[in-house]
Amino acid sequence: MASAAAAASSTPTIWLTGQGLGGRSTRLPFHWRNKKMEQRKTGGQISATFELKPPPYPLNALEPHMSKDTLEFHWGKHHRAYVDNLNKQIVGTELGDGKSLEDVVIASYNKGDLLPAFNNAGQVWNHDFFWESMKPGGGGKPSGELLGLIERDFGSFEKFLEEFKAAAATQFGSGWAWLVYKANNRADVANAVNPLPSEKDKSLLVVKTPNAVNPLVWDYSPLLTIDVWEHAYYLDFQNRRPDYISVFMDKLVSWESVSKRLETAT
Repeated sequence: MASAAAAASSTPTIWLTGQGLGGRSTRLPFHWRNKKMEQRKTGGQISATFELKPPPYPLNALEPHMSKDTLEFHWGKHHRAYVDNLNKQIVGTELGDGKSLEDVVIASYNKGDLLPAFNNAGQVWNHDFFWESMKPGGGGKPSGELLGLIERDFGSFEKFLEEFKAAAATQFGSGWAWLVYKANNRADVANAVNPLPSEKDKSLLVVKTPNAVNPLVWDYSPLLTIDVWEHAYYLDFQNRRPDYISVFMDKLVSWESVSKRLETAT
């Protein structure tokens, strides 16, 4: 599939212009740890292998909005390949020495000088997060603190939808669009558009990333993501990416999951 990044928006939207860009490999104060690792001894050395995590619903549960065929290919083949390849890359290395998936992502990003394991590690983490961003009967509008922050930082929920959809639609080639929580101006995103801290701490931003890059490497708390690699939607929508994005936001998003992630991040 394709790769790269580009686009624009009125409220602060950040994106990378390539994979080898700056980001901090600091440990985050919020944790979505992948605990599903097997540990085994190989010649006296402990090595960890990551498991393919299933979506939190049956593969046909998102129909008619996302087909079972799409889940079988996307999760059963693409996601599985990322897990298998990651395990091959980290065996016998420091990255395979009991580290969490999040730690592997940040360490292999290596401040923009990517290590070989980064693409597979990032894609495993991104897909786990993506499946958990959806639910049967999803969509609609959030409530509570999440809605209040969206209205504060984007002007209205409708303006947020417009910006998020635009970011996802204009991510050139393969990549992801995200809603993130930026706490206390911790990130130092030297190569991003709008890199300077805003006047507000604890704010929500729309972010887009190319290929396997995700906001963990910027020290941001991801809250929501949509996968815009073609294999995420081609069986159901062919080349109609904007239609896929609209269905995702209107019918699939789990705002409950997003709200729980916000609670964890704050």
